[in-house]
Amino acid sequence: MHVVIMGCGRVGSTLAHSLEAGGHEVAVIDQNSDAFRRLGPDFAGLTVTGVGFDREVLVQAGIEQADAFAAVSSGDNSNIISARLARETFGVQRVVARIYDPKRAEVYERLGIPTVATVRWTADRMLRHLVPEGHLEIWRDPTSTVSMIEVPFHEDWAGRPVKALEEATGARVAFLMRFGLGTLPTSSTALQDGDQVFMLVTDPMVASVTRAAVAQPAAA
Repeated sequence: MHVVIMGCGRVGSTLAHSLEAGGHEVAVIDQNSDAFRRLGPDFAGLTVTGVGFDREVLVQAGIEQADAFAAVSSGDNSNIISARLARETFGVQRVVARIYDPKRAEVYERLGIPTVATVRWTADRMLRHLVPEGHLEIWRDPTSTVSMIEVPFHEDWAGRPVKALEEATGARVAFLMRFGLGTLPTSSTALQDGDQVFMLVTDPMVASVTRAAVAQPAAA
């Protein structure tokens, strides 16, 4: 797979090394040639000096043969312009842009361009370490809208089907950990004592989902 990365800061250089270690061909674009020092002498990919929304620079980086494009420079406008150019002009199927402004991230997600809203994501992660809310969050989507949390449940849920817990909480069970192994349950899978339940929620749902799960279920 050929991947073009715009931006050779800490994120871009780390991403480039990870992709190269995975056997992919990588081209990195940065308007500051000194930034390529972060790649080190062992980097075997292509480096192109220029701005990532310049068509000639993109072509030089192999955008016409690219399978994926990542815009991770320090500027929101540069990232989104180059991401749209890669997607709409050159037809790259896998495009992602780092965005600092969470409001912009929401807009571009609606346009079909996956974004990583770093400020919002980081702030949310910090908040959950500072102010724990009785649940463990293990994943959050790049727009910080949907998260996956471990939900404690009342012992009387044991023996009840997953579907009943979903109906009571209004949330979807993503997976269970049972005897140390991850399990993808069906709606009829019966909960067991000792199960760890992980559910997909939005922030406004967290409190009500947790309350419903730790409450004694209604009589069947």
